[in-house]
Amino acid sequence: MAPARRLAAAVETRPGLSDRTDDRVSVLVPIRSFDDAKSRLTDALDADERNGLARSMAATVIAAGRGLPVYVVTDDDSVAEWAAGEGASVIAPSVHGLNESVQAATRERADAGDTRVIIAHADLPLATDLTIVTGPGVAIAPDRHGDGSNVLSVPTDVGFRFAYGLGSYEAHRCEAARCRLPVTVIHDSGLSLDVDHPDDLEELHARSNEP
Repeated sequence: MAPARRLAAAVETRPGLSDRTDDRVSVLVPIRSFDDAKSRLTDALDADERNGLARSMAATVIAAGRGLPVYVVTDDDSVAEWAAGEGASVIAPSVHGLNESVQAATRERADAGDTRVIIAHADLPLATDLTIVTGPGVAIAPDRHGDGSNVLSVPTDVGFRFAYGLGSYEAHRCEAARCRLPVTVIHDSGLSLDVDHPDDLEELHARSNEP
């Protein structure tokens, strides 16, 4: 695959807040299951191909943690076993829903002493470095459409409420404002491509064939 091309970050800041260099950071990668992964790609890939693609992308995201502790957030036993083989730890939140799972995992890491978490979607096949998603408050790497929050970095002690789903990029910016936190927006081509629809798969193939 061609290396990701990083674009400049757009930064919004507020006076009086500085970056916390003493942050204790971990990465959260939510994965519900591989068995029914990427159902929107049914017309392009069969079940085994979708399963293999989901595992490959998730492994790429874990590696992009660049040495940070990585926790796969799942209640699926087969995903947990796979995660251990990839060198990741597991958090089993025992709650339903992506937002609820991430909220529970963030509380667990806060109780363990982490001051910041980086939440990364598991379907970022061109991810190389999640640690660039950082800032003095909330940092977001949006998807290529400016709608989703592919990678999100938040402090664990501010009561940040996650709002994944349609329009999560804007929703998370609004939540940062509610928490009175500055926002750093990271525009990185390697983090902007999440594969969920057939056109995303086409974009991945196009980028992979770039010289």
